Amino acid sequence: MEEFLTDIETLRKRARTNMKKGPVTDAYGADLERVIFVLNQALATELVCVLRYKRHFYTAQGLNAQAAADEFLQHAGEEADHADLIAARITQLGGEPDFNPDSLTGRSHSEYDSSKELAKMIQEDLVAERVAIASYTEIINWLGDGDLTTRRMLEEILAVEEEHAEDMLNLLAGVK
Repeated sequence: MEEFLTDIETLRKRARTNMKKGPVTDAYGADLERVIFVLNQALATELVCVLRYKRHFYTAQGLNAQAAADEFLQHAGEEADHADLIAARITQLGGEPDFNPDSLTGRSHSEYDSSKELAKMIQEDLVAERVAIASYTEIINWLGDGDLTTRRMLEEILAVEEEHAEDMLNLLAGVK
């Protein structure tokens, strides 16, 4: 029979210390303050994406606008879901999710866009998705095995962001 790296009595004793830290135990291997900071940047990124997609949904006009608008609305909802996941994880780690609108765009990795032409809207959404993909990939690699739960959450978000980029690329091909 294989033994645990730490005996069960020690695990139980450690679990009783610092109980107010909830899921953050001595086994947590990442820089907790830095993880919360980075997650708040990711939260800002997702919120800016929601706002950008909503703006594009309401202002898209032209021959191919309905298909694009439908994608914009779907993506806005998925980005909002990502923001909820990230905010919940920040709270779980003992941090405070930062929804402050005054600093939102400054903390976001992606930019807000108020383009009026459909092709430009799609192009800017594609750029934002590519920024998110690169950003999440870097964060996932940085986390490594230090915070498996956050890494797994971001990997799931990353997969959706990649789908969004593919959707925008396909829409862009249809409007040029």
